[in-house]
Amino acid sequence: MTASAQDERDAEERSGALLELASRWAEAVAGTSYVSLPRPEVEQLLSGLLRRLVAAARLRGVQTAAAVGAEVGAALVDAHFTSPPTLSRTLAVLLDGPPGGGSAEEDGAGEAGARQRWHRVVAAVAAGFSAALQERALREQEEILRAAAEAREQAEQALHVSEERFRAVFEGAPVGIGIGDVDGRILEVNPALEAMLGHPAEEFRRREVREFMHPADLEQVWRLYGELVRGERDHFRLEKQFLRSTGESVWTDLTVSLLRDEHGRPRYQLAVIHDVTSLRRLRRQLEHDATHDSLTGLANRKVFLDHLDDVFRRAAPGARAGLCFLDLDGFKAVNDTLGHEVGDRLLVAVARRLDAVVASSGHEVARLGGDEFVVLVSDCSGPDQLIALAEDVLAAVAEPVPLGSVQVAVTASIGIVERPIAGIDPAELLRAADITLYWAKADGKSRWALFEDERNARDLTRYSLSSALPGAISRGEFVLHYQPLRRLSDGALHGIEALVRWQHPNLGLLGPESFVGLAEQSGLIVPLGRHVLQVACRQAFAWFGACPGGPFVSVNLATQQLRDEGLVDDVRVALRDSGLHPRQLQLEITESAVIGTDLLTGSTLDALSEMGVRLAIDDFGTGWSNLTYLRRLPLDELKLDGSFLRGLRSGTDVDPVDSQLVASVVSLAHLLELTVTAEGIETRAQVDHLVAIGCDAGQGTHLGAPADRDETGRLLGLEPRPGGSRRAPRPTAPTALDEAPTRSG
Repeated sequence: MTASAQDERDAEERSGALLELASRWAEAVAGTSYVSLPRPEVEQLLSGLLRRLVAAARLRGVQTAAAVGAEVGAALVDAHFTSPPTLSRTLAVLLDGPPGGGSAEEDGAGEAGARQRWHRVVAAVAAGFSAALQERALREQEEILRAAAEAREQAEQALHVSEERFRAVFEGAPVGIGIGDVDGRILEVNPALEAMLGHPAEEFRRREVREFMHPADLEQVWRLYGELVRGERDHFRLEKQFLRSTGESVWTDLTVSLLRDEHGRPRYQLAVIHDVTSLRRLRRQLEHDATHDSLTGLANRKVFLDHLDDVFRRAAPGARAGLCFLDLDGFKAVNDTLGHEVGDRLLVAVARRLDAVVASSGHEVARLGGDEFVVLVSDCSGPDQLIALAEDVLAAVAEPVPLGSVQVAVTASIGIVERPIAGIDPAELLRAADITLYWAKADGKSRWALFEDERNARDLTRYSLSSALPGAISRGEFVLHYQPLRRLSDGALHGIEALVRWQHPNLGLLGPESFVGLAEQSGLIVPLGRHVLQVACRQAFAWFGACPGGPFVSVNLATQQLRDEGLVDDVRVALRDSGLHPRQLQLEITESAVIGTDLLTGSTLDALSEMGVRLAIDDFGTGWSNLTYLRRLPLDELKLDGSFLRGLRSGTDVDPVDSQLVASVVSLAHLLELTVTAEGIETRAQVDHLVAIGCDAGQGTHLGAPADRDETGRLLGLEPRPGGSRRAPRPTAPTALDEAPTRSG
C-alpha cells in the first residue's frame, strides 16, 4: 500500500471514529434540553464541534486551544443546549474520547501529553458553556430590567399586561432570581431559586439575604453591595457559596443589580444566581487529574518535577537533597501471567505502602510512570538517611500483597543519590538516580545501590567507547599486537597469537578488556573479529609465506562469532585473500562456547576442521575442564590457563597439587592427541617443570611479551619480503629458552 493510500485510509478511519463519537454524544444529550433540531441535524452539529475540538487539541498554544474549547461550549448554549445534565453528559462523552480513535495526535510527551491537552480542551468546553449560560442569564436579567422599566412607564396604560410579562420571565427563568429591598429583606423568589436552596417562598420572605449566605462570604458581599448602593458600581458578580436547607453548601455564580425609581434612587435589589457546583467539582477534578497519577493517586511526574525545581530554587546555602528511585523487579511477568488488572492493583498497593513509609517524615513520593516511583528528601542530612529510608521501603514492598485469592510477592530495586544542591541541577540529580537504579538491577535486584562518582565515570567512559566503536572500526583504529608461542623443548617459534588493541585518538592504546565486552553487547564483535582475522592472516603470510609446516597465527574467536552463520565464509575469504595455508591459522575458542554445542556450532567446527584450520581450546581450566566432552570435538590444541602455573613459579617450592594437576592434564591431552600450550609462563622454573612433565609449548612474558607488528618482527627476526614470500627467521638474541633441556625420546 502506498503512503498516500495509507494516509487516506487513516483519514477515513479517523473520520469514522469522530462520526461514531458524535452519534454517542447526540444520544447522551437527547432529551436533556429542548432543542428543535431533528436527530440527524443534531449529530451534524455535534460532529462539526467535535472536529474543532480535535483540531484544537493538536495545537501547541494552550490559550488558543482553550479559546476553541470555550467557543464550542458557547456554541452548545447558542443551539439551546442549556441544562446542567446536557453539560455533564457532554463532558462524560468527551472525556472518554480522543486521543484514542485517531483524534489528538501524540507528540514528544507521548500518550500522557496528548491526554493532558485533550483534558484541557474539554475543561475549556465546560468553562465556555458556563460563561455562555451566565451571559444568557445576564441577558435574561436585562430583559427583566427592561420589562420592569417598561412596566413602570406604562403602569397606567397596561399594568396588567406588563405584570404578566414580567411574571412569565421571572417564573420561567432556568436560573435562580431573587428580589429584595435595599436593606436585604427578601421580597420575591422564583421557583428555580426555591429548588436550588430547598426553601419555600414563604421561608425566603421571612428572612434576609445574609441568612442564606455562607459565613465566609458575608463581609465581601456586603462590602460590594455598599458600593452598589452608593453608586460606585452598576452591578457586581462573584462566585460564592449559599447554604441549602440541609446545611450543605452550593457554589453559585452570583450577579446583583439595583432597580431604581424614576429619580434614580435605589428601590430594590435583583440577584441572579446560577448553580455552578457541578462545574466547580468538575474543574477541581480536572485540576486533580492534571497533577496526580490517575491509578495510584500519588503525585504525577509533572508535579514531582515542578516540586523538585522549587526545592532547588528555594534551597538555602549548604542544603542537600536526595532521591530514592524505585522500580519493581519482574513487574512485566506479573502483567503477563496474572493480567494487567492484577498488575494495576499491585501498583496501587505498592503506592499505598510507599506513602505510609514516608508519610510521617513529610517526604514527597510520586509515580513517574509504569512501575517507577521516586521519593524526594528535600532537606537531607546525608547518605545514611537515604539508606535507612530505602531499607524501610524495600521491607515494606517485599511483604506479599493479597489480591483476592492470589498472594503476589514482589521485590524492588532502588537507586539512591544524595548531593549538595549547590552546583547541580534537578535534571542531573534525577539522571544520577536513574543510573544508580540501573546499577541496583545489574547487581542482582532486590537491593539498593548508592551513587558513586567513580563508577559513574567508568560507565560514562564505557558509554563513550561503545558509541565510538562503529566509527573506530571503519577508521581502522583497531591494531594487532603479537605474542610468540614457543616450543618448550628447544625454544623454537611454535606460532604467534594475534591480540587486538584499540588505538583510541584520545585515550591512547586500550586493551581488549576495555572494549571487547562492549563489542559483544552491541553486536559489533562479529565485524571486529572479521577485521582481526583478515589483518592477522595477511601479516602471517607476510612473515611466513604459505608454509603448512611452519609457524601459525592464532586468533581468538568470541562466542557470537562461533555462532555466526558467516564465520566459515569469513575464514575462507581471509585465507584466500591473504594466501595463507589453512594449517597456518589457529582459531582459539573458550570452553563455555563449545560446552553443550548446538547444531550450528558443531557444524561450524567440523567445517573449519575439514578446511584444515587448527582449532584450540583457550584458557582451559577456567570453565568446565571436561576433557571427556572435548574429545568429541575436532580440536588440535589445548591452551592451559595460567592459573595452573602459580604453584610452579619457584624451582625450590613447588606446590605438589598444582604439579600433579598440570601433569594429569598434559597426559590426558596427549592421550587425546592434543598439543598442550601453557599460558602465563613468567619464570624459568615454570619452563623447566613443564618440560619435565612433557608440555609441548608455552606462552607468557618470560617467553616474549605482546608487541606491535614492527617490534614483533624485529624481536623474532621476521621481515616480510615483497609479495609475502616466506623468509626463514634470522637468529635472535639468546633467551632463557636457549639453555632449556631437550625432551627425551
